[in-house]
Amino acid sequence: GGFASCYIISDQRNCRYAAKVIQKTELPTYKTRQKLFAEIKIHQGLEHENIVKYYHCFEDDDFVYLVLELCENKTLMELIKRRKRLTEPEVRYYMKEIVAACSYLHRTASVIHRDLKLGNIFLTHDLHVRIGDFGLATLIVEDERKRTICGTPNYIAPEILFDTDNGHSFEVDIWSVGVIMYTLLIGKPPFQTNEVKAIYKKIRDNNYVFPEDVPVSEEAKSLIAALLTPTPASRPSVESVLNHPF
Repeated sequence: GGFASCYIISDQRNCRYAAKVIQKTELPTYKTRQKLFAEIKIHQGLEHENIVKYYHCFEDDDFVYLVLELCENKTLMELIKRRKRLTEPEVRYYMKEIVAACSYLHRTASVIHRDLKLGNIFLTHDLHVRIGDFGLATLIVEDERKRTICGTPNYIAPEILFDTDNGHSFEVDIWSVGVIMYTLLIGKPPFQTNEVKAIYKKIRDNNYVFPEDVPVSEEAKSLIAALLTPTPASRPSVESVLNHPF
């Protein structure tokens, strides 16, 4: 991630783990330290088959160490780089697991991830999904609305950018899942351009198209259109995504 290095480590029994190592000089202020502790606290409390397992955390004078589940097949980002784009049955398979993780985060844990993207969706040795990196995640208490502008340009929901008055909630993750689904099928994100401001304008105008040269089923198009609905309240719930004909 932004300020961490990752290593593969093993214990005496030869079990392998991922270690996320954060240099303390990268945490100069109280606020940066609090953010890291918030990430650890949220991740610590999560337990689901499609979320990277959290094992342990310790520190010495110079570093903070997080011991996490090792995902040998890296992330969906590497997969797309290698494959260019995926078939609909493959996308259906990955989407089911991503949405199952979202359902758990939203309904059981009351957590919004806020940075769902290909690079944060890890793959185990047998190609199961594990969602990781809770650096921007936040806990929602009783219908509160969040107002922090955060995320990764291509994946940010319009209300995070343009509706700070009303704030945002769980629906921002549903939007990002729409961007992920489009990207897996088409090979590039729906609002991709070479400049961040232009990306934000396309997001605001809901300006995306399906390229002529990539065959996409009507079911897939209708699910993407539902996920990328500009009005957060009109986006489908996790249940209706799982029940969608796609």
